[in-house]
Amino acid sequence: MALQDIVEQTVTGLGYELVEIERCAGGLLRITIDLPWTPQHATTQFVNVEDCEKVNRQLQFALEVDGVEYRRLEISSPGIDRPLHGEKDFERFAGAVIDITLKAPMGSAANGQVNARRKKFRGVLERTQVGDAAGWQLVWRDELKLKPGQKPGKNRVLAPLQALGFELHELREARLAPIVNFKGRGGSEEAAQGEP
Repeated sequence: MALQDIVEQTVTGLGYELVEIERCAGGLLRITIDLPWTPQHATTQFVNVEDCEKVNRQLQFALEVDGVEYRRLEISSPGIDRPLHGEKDFERFAGAVIDITLKAPMGSAANGQVNARRKKFRGVLERTQVGDAAGWQLVWRDELKLKPGQKPGKNRVLAPLQALGFELHELREARLAPIVNFKGRGGSEEAAQGEP
């Protein structure tokens, strides 16, 4: 049985979702798991240490039975920069700030406001509807870069919002943007909403 099948069968059998399998240097086998998500039962629960231990014990047994070679097994949660793989992940994180990398440069678009060779973008993920076809777009604002310690001027004009429509097969990689708000619950509304 293939490694993907063994791991997926074990992880889903325990009630979790398989996010990623990585074979790393030194014989490390890294498995990333998450709690299952459905639009009807959207929760904000996270994978904890006990979940990882439970999957680790069961996977060690399953991998040994099937003779899979590895030196170390690591089970972890997806973290704050969780990879997004399929339509279900995009539905789950619609409205979140994400980072995408295109397989090919975007070419000439956005009236020359965006470099035609650009492949990497960070913005808010939104669902689009054009006629009967549903798709995805990323909305962002390219802010002026300030030098360390420099404060924005009072008369600063905000850059215009831009949008990039894409299909999932055009992406090389998509991840949640690792944005941490150290201001806590009382932080700014902009930080809480994840505005780029």
